[in-house]
Amino acid sequence: MRKIFLIVIVSVASLLAQSAGNSGLSFLKMGFGARNIAMGDAGAAASNDVTALFYNPAKLADVEGNQVMLMHNAWIQDINSNLLGAKTDIFGIPFALGLNVTSVNDIPIRTQASTDPISTFNAEYFFGSMSTGFYAAKNISVGATIKFLYEGIYIDQANGLGFDLGVNYKTPVEGLSAAAVIRNLGSMKKLSYESTKLPTEIRVGPEYQFTLPGDKFGVNVAAEFLKYTPTNDVHFNFGAEVIYDNLIALRGGYQSNYISKDFTGGVGLMWGNLNFDYAFTPFELGLGTANTISLSFKF
Repeated sequence: MRKIFLIVIVSVASLLAQSAGNSGLSFLKMGFGARNIAMGDAGAAASNDVTALFYNPAKLADVEGNQVMLMHNAWIQDINSNLLGAKTDIFGIPFALGLNVTSVNDIPIRTQASTDPISTFNAEYFFGSMSTGFYAAKNISVGATIKFLYEGIYIDQANGLGFDLGVNYKTPVEGLSAAAVIRNLGSMKKLSYESTKLPTEIRVGPEYQFTLPGDKFGVNVAAEFLKYTPTNDVHFNFGAEVIYDNLIALRGGYQSNYISKDFTGGVGLMWGNLNFDYAFTPFELGLGTANTISLSFKF
């Protein structure tokens, strides 16, 4: 029975993983904001709103006013994530709160004697985070995030702390910036017999914003080098969006060196201070398609 249960645990980890050789808590890799996900998840430099709390807290220094975002991600194999992000200024310093609840429901438990499940259980994952970012020098902002982490699989539970550190530099070239961030530093307590390793990652990349002649079309392009430090995984994320008259946006992206995905896409609709965004991520190997929607409001 225990052997079968361990096989199920490995299966859950594989479902959450996005490439070979990953550490645990892979829900931390799934992205925040349909805009960023549609743009190949190149968020270290491209996140320009409250989603910076997830990708690069240094970018919060440029987020004006108050913002709230809700996101639902219907991922592959019945994995669902719901995220909340909220940002405000306290004594002139931006602070952002993030919440993520990810679940895998109705995982079957089988014995060696029967192929029919004798029961089911759920796997639950959560983080709650606090972030801030500010300018440390002219054109250079820095930021930090602290995260409370939780995982519950069957009857086993564990929690821990994670940390992100980021920097963003506005270059002398108008519209061009460069960002770097290290995410998911920290550790977890033991889950049953062993602690889960956090998927620590380094992201480095530029973003370039410009306007086409006529000032009706705005274009944002971003590229990113992504390295998971516990493994040999190296990826390159590319994304672009074209915005027409601050009303509608078309987006696309590409992610390299993943086993079952590469291209992403999506759209955005803007109405005053309200934004609606949608992203789709097609998977190969019969895994289906992930669909992400997010709704944000500025006030």
